[in-house]
Amino acid sequence: MSLGRDGKIIVAVDTWSLNQRFCNQGTYVYSKQILGQLRQLAGAGPVEIRPFVSAAANNDANGFSAAPGFVPQESALLKFERLWRWGGGWLATLLQNPDVLFSPSFHTLQFSSSATKVVTVHDVTPVAMPGFGPMNIIRKLQFMLRRSVMSSDGIIASSERSKLDLMDIYGLPESKISVVYLGYDPSYFNTMVPPGDQLRSLLQRFMITRPFLFHHGVLQPRKNLKRLIQAHRLLLSRNPSLDLDLVLAGPLGWKGEELLESARACAGPRGSVIFTGALPDADLATLLKAATLVVIPSLYEGFCLPMVEAMACGVPAVVAGSSCLPEVSGGVLRYFNAESVDEIAGCVDQVLASRSILEELSSQGVKRARQFSWRTCAENTLAVLVRLAEDRRASRRAQAQAM
Repeated sequence: MSLGRDGKIIVAVDTWSLNQRFCNQGTYVYSKQILGQLRQLAGAGPVEIRPFVSAAANNDANGFSAAPGFVPQESALLKFERLWRWGGGWLATLLQNPDVLFSPSFHTLQFSSSATKVVTVHDVTPVAMPGFGPMNIIRKLQFMLRRSVMSSDGIIASSERSKLDLMDIYGLPESKISVVYLGYDPSYFNTMVPPGDQLRSLLQRFMITRPFLFHHGVLQPRKNLKRLIQAHRLLLSRNPSLDLDLVLAGPLGWKGEELLESARACAGPRGSVIFTGALPDADLATLLKAATLVVIPSLYEGFCLPMVEAMACGVPAVVAGSSCLPEVSGGVLRYFNAESVDEIAGCVDQVLASRSILEELSSQGVKRARQFSWRTCAENTLAVLVRLAEDRRASRRAQAQAM
């Protein structure tokens, strides 16, 4: 194993997922946050972090300047997105010859090299929910996911649920997978009261005139928002005293037009379904804090950043009892069957009717969210990278001694 200056372990970082067109996706948020934290940790650690950058690419890795132990590596290949994804990243790694290659997502192919390969897999959506996107794309993702997990030396999973899914689907040994929880940005998602003028401006812009239920994230089928819209209408029909909007914040994803049509079909005399589109974090956090209740009916998640962000803001939340949501939330929220419109509506109605439940969800959510941070995520990730690199070094020494 080759070592960098002062004997440090060289860690190359695949930054493909920091392309600007992914900025509203969870993998982008994770990649940006983890890279920023690794930049701060590198100076005092046993590693040198070398992220791939390209001045010609629309890639936000370019925004990270050099620092002690953090040395961006220019690679002209990064500007060719498709080429990078299907082998260009592997070639760049060969040219740099690092000790470890860290990929924050499974979306780029890597082949044999001397580097220890570590990939983060947030979830197994392409396999667990193959109907979440067009089949031609799903087949590519299924191939890349399998290729990535089978060829990597180590895998970082975002939850115990994702770890079990990887073991069940691919027959991977438990020792190959390390669970590292994600974090959230406390500069936006916190319990501070937002500026009144900013909130008023947002409410006016989106014509929100009533108390409202809230959901944020890319609007796509696995988020189960059609059932949420139906549950909102059912809730209002059952309770004539309620006048409650449903605000869906986030960019339209696959089948977004079907969701808009579902909202139009469910329209009634009371309560509107309001789509805000993608929002800057400051505006998103302001609207989130003003919500009466956050509802997350996802059919499948690997960690669910929106849920943790809501908890961190002290906003009461009710969520699906599926995949990793009970695990990540620590069991402190209220849960429902995501496939039942009746259960979603009933859970929301029960919580809204009790001030004590709302207060409990708020306080317990804040306590649970404090257990997550991007710094801790980066520290634990770095520990995995170093451990696997040292294991490789020890193995090679043992082989050399046996010869």
